[in-house]
Amino acid sequence: MKKCIMVFVSLLFVLVGCGSDDNQDNSQSELEEVTFVLDWTPNTNHTGLYVAEAEGYFEEEGLAVDIVMPGEAGADQTVASGQAEFGVSYQEAVTEARVQDIPLVSIAAVIQHNTSGLAAPVDKEITSPKDFAGKTYGGWGAPVEEAVLDALMKQEGESVASLDIMNIGNTDFFTAVERDVDFAWIFYGWTGIEAELRGEEIDMIYLTDYSDRLDYYTPVISTNEQMIEENPETVERFIAAVSKGYQFAIDNPDEAADILIEAVPDLDEELVRASQEWLSPKYQDDAARWGEQSEAVWQNYADFMYENELLEQELEADQAFTNQFLPK
Repeated sequence: MKKCIMVFVSLLFVLVGCGSDDNQDNSQSELEEVTFVLDWTPNTNHTGLYVAEAEGYFEEEGLAVDIVMPGEAGADQTVASGQAEFGVSYQEAVTEARVQDIPLVSIAAVIQHNTSGLAAPVDKEITSPKDFAGKTYGGWGAPVEEAVLDALMKQEGESVASLDIMNIGNTDFFTAVERDVDFAWIFYGWTGIEAELRGEEIDMIYLTDYSDRLDYYTPVISTNEQMIEENPETVERFIAAVSKGYQFAIDNPDEAADILIEAVPDLDEELVRASQEWLSPKYQDDAARWGEQSEAVWQNYADFMYENELLEQELEADQAFTNQFLPK
């Protein structure tokens, strides 16, 4: 009798175990799969996404999110065409897309204020826009670069015509300024912090120090109009999870850095920690909530682009972004 009971109990455990695996598989299969395309190699601009993944915020919202690197087409084209549901973009890119009837929409600002600027090693003696004259600038080939440089130089009586502009593409900043150019456009929160850690002194000219019109959202999280129209609940659930991820990074920069380092082991650990400490307070900054966007900011920079003939027509700013999916 005891032997029969033991066999029965063993069989019951096997059946229960099989049932548990099936339930787990079913639960996993019930998650909605979406793709998120980065703009660049993973860095602290993206921390909230990796936190949302590691802390289970995506899963809580019924999502399985595949975070991928951009292909040759780039994040904007991939998202706009519907080949991915979400991605990282920039206000200027979304603005250009909208004017060309490309259905890209910004659904959250990753950072509230523009933390980018023009940087040069101190021995280049470039401390203000007037010092650009006669120098070589290394950029990525976008027309907006020349317009911004010209606007800054005009304030100090110089012309962009006196500047040599070179397309350096994806060349590392430190390699470029040592070998090919005098200064380049960087995000201080990553490359500027890296310069500090390397003991390489740089002069940084923040765009926002010279013009309020250059205080725009960079980067942003984007989707396409079809997602908003046909799958608004998916967009809302995605942003709910991402908002939690960035709020975690705001409140816990050290732990957030740990998560990013674990997710992307190839990153420089010291750089990630220092960058996260610098950037975490800037995600939300003076906004009422993380991700908030203002029509005035969108209109302000679009007007700058239009006046500098970077847009063929004026932007309908209220169509380029939305706050509707941010948690209330």
